Amino acid sequence: MSMTSLPMLASCLEQPAAASSPLPRFPIGNSAGEDEQFLLRAFRSFSEAAGSLERSYARLREEVERLRLELEISNRDLAHSLEENRNMREHLDRILEGLPCGVLVVSGSGRITRANPEAMRLLEVSSGCAIRVSDFSALPAAVQKLLECARRSEREQELSVAGDGGSLHWLAARHAPIAGGDSVLILRDIDERKRLEETQARLRREQALAEVSAVLAHEIRNPLGSLELFAGLLAESGLDGEPLQWVGHMQAGLRTLAATVNNVLHFHSLPEPERAPVDLGELLEWARNFFLPLAGQSHIVLSLQNHVSGVLLAADRHRLEQVLLNLVLNSVRAVPAGGWIELGGNLLADGKSVALSVADNGPGISAENLARVFEPGFSTRAGSPGLGLAVCRKIVEQHGGTIRTVSDPGWGAKFTLIFPLAAPSTEGIAS
Repeated sequence: MSMTSLPMLASCLEQPAAASSPLPRFPIGNSAGEDEQFLLRAFRSFSEAAGSLERSYARLREEVERLRLELEISNRDLAHSLEENRNMREHLDRILEGLPCGVLVVSGSGRITRANPEAMRLLEVSSGCAIRVSDFSALPAAVQKLLECARRSEREQELSVAGDGGSLHWLAARHAPIAGGDSVLILRDIDERKRLEETQARLRREQALAEVSAVLAHEIRNPLGSLELFAGLLAESGLDGEPLQWVGHMQAGLRTLAATVNNVLHFHSLPEPERAPVDLGELLEWARNFFLPLAGQSHIVLSLQNHVSGVLLAADRHRLEQVLLNLVLNSVRAVPAGGWIELGGNLLADGKSVALSVADNGPGISAENLARVFEPGFSTRAGSPGLGLAVCRKIVEQHGGTIRTVSDPGWGAKFTLIFPLAAPSTEGIAS
């Protein structure tokens, strides 16, 4: 190649090849011309390849920009979805925490994985102490059994558990299976429902007792009054010795029966007491003398520890007599032959209250019955309406007092009535 062709070749390298651009002519010979043509074709191919590469790069940049925009949109949508999921989870958590029932999520291995505040409260009440969410084994055996029974049953299971102070709490559990082997247990506090059921049962019992009262009023009271009249006539007929004692026993029995009938008749509508000053010492003397014939017939020693002679209480004497009749009669029925019953009266240390008591050495009252002896309808004797002690409590409370009992099973029982000497109201007190 001649030296004059080099500048022309350089100008061709600097300018991009174009189909419309005329090729430079080289003043060379045949051999040199062939070389020149070869180089020109090579440069043309290189230029075409460079152009194609430039176009491919431009398209690649456009595709990268499109993908970047799509990725940006996807990331924005994903962030929005995550935010919605987070808000939904927080919303569901607030609903779960605010539910009035307890929710427990239990894994297939028996581990508690989730518990809302109400579930923790119910489990704490049931166990008597705070527990960890996953500490299933820390629950009382009875509660664990309740939850296991609920998991195996389609019906709601119920259980009573002892809480603080010995009070009973009722807990109900229902199973709701979910996918993955986990279980959801729904816990409910059913104390209120149980109290309503107990109230309804008590009302049904009281209604039945009211019906019994009506029967007693018509079928027993009238002939009983006739018997008391004839017994009084016998006592005034001039009998002496043992026949007179028999009449006394009969009169005592009839008065006791009349008191029992009055217990039933007056339980649902006990009128307000008619207050008047009552000498408590004289009241205790009367009670001892009234029951002496019956105690002698039962071979029971009836004693009196009277330290309230001259102590006056604004009260309805007939109501107080009814209370003492019920208490002493219960002791007579409970104490075996050879036992004893003691009537007592004492001023309390503060000088503002007085206590009357009836104690015996009978079989006593069992611990499970001690808290129920004043409930209407409760009785340990078959066929008894179980109203005597309930009426006693109502009469004592009408006088502003309290009645309580202590018992040592096998060693007897003691009932104590405590009355305030300063009556809350003096209306109706006779001068």
